Formats: sequence, structure tokens, C-alpha cells
Amino acid sequence: MATAFITPSNYSTVTGCVEPPPAARCLVAVDDYNLAATLASGQAFRWSLRNEHWSGIIGNRWVRFHREQHLLVAETAELQNDWRWLTDYLQTELDLRAVLTTFPEDEPMQAAVAACRGLRLLRQEPWECLASFILSSTKQIVQIQQIIWLLCERFGEPISVPPGCAPAFAFPSPARLAAASEAELRGCKMGFRAPYLLATARLIAEGGFDLARLHNLRVEDARAELMKLPGVGRKIADCVLLFAYGFQSAFPVDVWVMKALRQLYFPRRRMTVRQLYHFSASHFGPNAGYAQQYLFHYVRTQTRHSIPQHRSPARPHQKKTMSQPGCALSHRMGGGQGEGNQQKPKAA
Repeated sequence: MATAFITPSNYSTVTGCVEPPPAARCLVAVDDYNLAATLASGQAFRWSLRNEHWSGIIGNRWVRFHREQHLLVAETAELQNDWRWLTDYLQTELDLRAVLTTFPEDEPMQAAVAACRGLRLLRQEPWECLASFILSSTKQIVQIQQIIWLLCERFGEPISVPPGCAPAFAFPSPARLAAASEAELRGCKMGFRAPYLLATARLIAEGGFDLARLHNLRVEDARAELMKLPGVGRKIADCVLLFAYGFQSAFPVDVWVMKALRQLYFPRRRMTVRQLYHFSASHFGPNAGYAQQYLFHYVRTQTRHSIPQHRSPARPHQKKTMSQPGCALSHRMGGGQGEGNQQKPKAA
């Protein structure tokens, strides 16, 4: 089997500036990359673990990952000339150490970093990310995976898989879902989320909303635009901004993130959601989204009795001096603050 080898010094060569030989296997040299924390942290919902290998879908490609010491090994069902899609999705070229040095040097944050080292933020395709989080409202991660599997099986294009592997399907386009009926979507077990997904798909398919344009906006403006879509509130908008567009100051706050902030920073105070938003905006620095992923993974994966009690900051609005990401699992996906615009979906 032909193999591509990527190191930090040859990204441009392997990813297209010089035509590499086709390969169905890629070795990426990367330190500080925790596959389990990254792929199972509630950012994306199409990954499964079996025999220490993670398999899933990126775009229209079936992919399987595992780690070998300092290498991340990726296999595809078809030969690839250009592996840039892989490094972009996994964000392997990111200087994680530089990100971590922007986190505040308080006890909860440093404990979270020590416990969750190597967690990364993925960079997902905006439509799939948006649709997935619309479907995530008030659902557990296993349920979200089931909904998305059914949706892709019934409406997505089939993609190549290795012999002996289960069939796989790409995520359906806005145009494909726009042509479906609400009843057909409800058949994928998405319940009340069906009209929101359908209305959003039709709006995008008919040119009424341009997802690509958000790349060029300020984070505040991009959030405001996303929140115009049916079923999209502050939390879902921030998830999409963080996981699809790379706005690392976006700080999704749901019931689990609220629990993390209250338990780790304000165990003896009753903090409102507004106060928590204000605190997160002023305390965690330019990579606040990365910081919340670490805190959330820390709270979700540590036992209740093993998490030490930390002293809360003197005032929630004071900004710490900056010096220096498992699992948004069940209720990153729901039940949290601002869970969508629960109005009647707008007509397409």
C-alpha cells in the first residue's frame, strides 16, 4: 500500500504544491494529539471506536485513524493525491502549545490542561456542522449519532469503503434535504427538529443564506447571522462558529458548560447565565473556545470526588492576567442556554 508521510516541514509538498504519488495511507507526524478526546468530545458525531481504531466520514471520504507513537496513521478506501483535507480537518498543523499558553493560570484551567492534554478542535464543513447541531438539541450523543446515521443513509450519497466494512454515506447537501418532506425527515427520529432542519436547508439551497460569507465577518456579526436561521440560538451558533469556522473566541454555553463553570469557578455563588457569559468573555482570553473544551472534557471525564474544589475569582467581571480541550457530550447537544430559536420555522 502506498503511503504519504507528512511532517510539519513538508505540509505544502504533500498537500498539493508538488504533485505527490497517490496513496491510501497517510502518516502524520504530530505531538500532543489525543484522538479519543478529540473525536469523541461532542464536536462531530460520525466517529466510532473499534479495536483502537477510529473510523468515520470526512466529506465524501471514509477514513480510519490510529496512533503509533508520534505518528497519526490515516487510511482511506481510495487513493488520495492531496491530503490537505485531512490536516485541515484534524488541525494537525496547529501549535497547540502556543494555544495553551494563552489560557489563564488559575487552578481549574491548569488542572484541566494536565488531565486532557492533546485535545484539539476540529475544523468541520460548515453545512454538516450546522445541521448536526440543529439536530443535537436536547439529545444525548448516542441519539444524535443515530439520527445523523439515518439521515445520511436515507438522503446521502454512498461512498467507497474497504471490503468487509459497513456501507457509508456522505452527509446530504442542503439541496437534497430541501427536496424532502417534513414527514420523511421525522422518519429519521429527529422529532421537533425536522421543521427547523428543513427550513434551514431550503433557505440555504435557494440562496437565501450564504454560509461561505460568514468566514469574512467578525465573530459577533457571524453569530447574529446564524441566529437568524430556524432552530439556531446562541449556543448552536457558537458551536458552529468554533467547530466549523475557527472563531476561537466563540464560547458555547450549555447546561454542561454552565455546570463546569459553576463547579470549578463559583462553587459558593449563584451565577446567572449572563454573568457566566461575561466571565467567560473576560477571563479565558483569545482562545476561549479551546479553553471551554478542555474544562468541559475535564468535568465530564473526572469523577465527582476526584475534582478538587478551587477558589472562585474575587469578581466575575475581573480580567485575569493571561500567561500561559472528552467531551461536549450529551448536552453540548441540548437542554442548555438559548437552545435555538424555537419559533415556527420560516417559510422557504
